[in-house]
Amino acid sequence: MVRLAISVEGLTEERFIKELLAPHLQALNIVTTPIILGKTGGDVYLPRVKKELNQIAGSFDKVTTLYDFYGFRGKEQGETRASLERKILDNVADRWQDRIIPYVQMYEFEGLLFSSPVAIGNHVPGKGLAGWAQKVLDQFHGNPERINDSENSAPSKRLQERAHYVKTRYIKTVHGPAIAQDIGLGALREKCAGFNGWLNQLEGLQG
Repeated sequence: MVRLAISVEGLTEERFIKELLAPHLQALNIVTTPIILGKTGGDVYLPRVKKELNQIAGSFDKVTTLYDFYGFRGKEQGETRASLERKILDNVADRWQDRIIPYVQMYEFEGLLFSSPVAIGNHVPGKGLAGWAQKVLDQFHGNPERINDSENSAPSKRLQERAHYVKTRYIKTVHGPAIAQDIGLGALREKCAGFNGWLNQLEGLQG
């Protein structure tokens, strides 16, 4: 048995782990525990991540992360997912580094949901949301992990603004995990190469 902790930035990601990833990994003898960053979530930046990972690393066999690239504070000009993940690892004490698998989601969790515009339409009330989501996905050549023109057009903001436009609401902690569950891991992995690569790493931990 492998004890895996996943440091997440909020309740949405925690539910996603518990409802979708943990059961999948359990079948591989990997017991998965999501831990909300700093217990309160949000406000992701390196000193806070450093403190969190160094605190929990001694209690698990492996520790990974699920943070959004978009919301990660303190990024440098030209920062990439790889460079940010390297910084996360470099901020962990030497004695724990072999336990850490840093992962940053491009560009944020909600990007994964665009893997299925139909699922978005199934769960977020409002006329035409599936068609709208398909147009967004098409703009990024069918790659959900590329959806993010700017801070004002991150996937979550697109969903919130469009839902408001059609006089409904996108509730992150409710709709996000439900849409992901509807999509299923297979489709998420097929559409999202970064996410798939991360999950491949986690599956490789099986005891």
